[in-house]
Amino acid sequence: MRHVLTLIALSTVLAATPVIAQHARHGDDKPNPEEKHDGEAAKPDPEAAIASAVEDAQPKHGSVTTASGRKIDYTVTPGTLTIRNDAGDPIASMFYVGYVANRAKADERERPVTFLFNGGPGSSSMWLHMGSWGPVRVDTPTATAYPPAPFHIGENRLTLLDDSDLVFIDAIGTGLSRPLDKAKGQDFYGVDPDIDAFARAIQRYLTLNDRWNAPKFVYGESYGTLRAGGLVFALQQRGIQTNGVVLQSSVLNYGVRQPGNSIGDLRMVPSYAATAWYHKRLQNRPQALEPFLTEVRDWTRGPYLLALAQGDSLSDQDRQKIAQQMSAYTGLPVPFLLDSDLRVNLNRFRKELLRDQRGTVGRLDSRFVGTDVDAGGEQPDYDVTDTSMSGPYVAALNKYLFGTLGYKTKLTYRPTFYQEIGGGHWDQKHKGPNGQSMALAATSLDLAATMRENPHLKVLSLNGYYDMATPFFGAEWDLAQLQVSPALHKNITVRYYESGHMIYIAPEAMGKMKKDLDQFYAEATSGK
Repeated sequence: MRHVLTLIALSTVLAATPVIAQHARHGDDKPNPEEKHDGEAAKPDPEAAIASAVEDAQPKHGSVTTASGRKIDYTVTPGTLTIRNDAGDPIASMFYVGYVANRAKADERERPVTFLFNGGPGSSSMWLHMGSWGPVRVDTPTATAYPPAPFHIGENRLTLLDDSDLVFIDAIGTGLSRPLDKAKGQDFYGVDPDIDAFARAIQRYLTLNDRWNAPKFVYGESYGTLRAGGLVFALQQRGIQTNGVVLQSSVLNYGVRQPGNSIGDLRMVPSYAATAWYHKRLQNRPQALEPFLTEVRDWTRGPYLLALAQGDSLSDQDRQKIAQQMSAYTGLPVPFLLDSDLRVNLNRFRKELLRDQRGTVGRLDSRFVGTDVDAGGEQPDYDVTDTSMSGPYVAALNKYLFGTLGYKTKLTYRPTFYQEIGGGHWDQKHKGPNGQSMALAATSLDLAATMRENPHLKVLSLNGYYDMATPFFGAEWDLAQLQVSPALHKNITVRYYESGHMIYIAPEAMGKMKKDLDQFYAEATSGK
């Protein structure tokens, strides 16, 4: 019967998720958050009536042996946290899976606890849960290998459980998280109410599990980084001081994505250069990505930025000069760059780079190559990274949660819920730390305010060179605009990997990232 339920849940999830939303990573190849769908109204969540305000916990026990040979026994608990409004009324049930390492009774040290989530907005945390740092992991496709089912689900020897206990939380409407009672999904589908819901869930977890004095970390991926920037500030205002925040594949400022904002154009150029280098589209291709990308960065924030600032007044001679250098860095033809007014839309780049080979490059990971119906189109028909990743993750989550762990629920697990959360249904507005209103959120300001109030807060930015959904130069730009003191900037560490949006799918990159995380946790819990 358990296997029947698993198959039903899997088929229902796949049928309910639109193709555009089924992207590999956490659903971050979502409909554009700036895209509005006039006339559409978010519908009440059909499963809200099934969700229960009674908190649930169904613990199991397991063990994992790390790459260093250390055996860790742990308790894994899939369950729910009931969050309540200020009047005490239940408003949502948030699903989580927590991993807590077993300790000897004599060990009274407080272990760190890390709260992890993906983004979207509209994605569950399935991607981080089943692909990154938990003790169980699914082997996922790489740019050169797309294995079919059955997928390998097994021990994760690079688990982060040796550094911290782990709690993966699903946003409301995704996974098994649902609104309760009179609350509706729309009450949570926005930057600020989403941050508030996560803050209440974390506060509840700390109370239920007696973890108030533990070192606390927040780990967000993609849109989850924008949530994390606002969340550490929201927690700080509740008296919950965090030791560290991990920003993987960052977007901290949605304002730069507005059409007509030249920062949105220039932040893509170094990623275009990395992609062109990987696919050998450069005439004078360097031997390695660095220091090549440092050169591209300098040109981008120098001559290219100055050229864009001149706009229509840029002379024909200077325009030609910029186009020639941009072609040398990106592999795109000079005439194409001139026709594009030196501003290349991401989808155009993905289509144009390998057009002569009838190939398109991925958005979430530009190492992946797909093929369209024809080579003459304006943009790719799909994201090849998305279609390669969704199958393994959806299968692994359902097999592990409902099969291996035997979790019981009447709800269907939603990897994503973009049909109700994405597009114009998500409220992009944000109230900043000083009460300033923003039409499009920039939680980099919240992060900066938290760093000033808590000078011990450590920040780790993790970036894939081939991630074009959240380009690494955009993360650098946002972190450079925090307006914090040089002393506080020393608390920020930035690392890079030859991988894409889901850095952890590349074995070599994951091993390097684990070492960087080990060092980060050691420093953030040292008391210095």
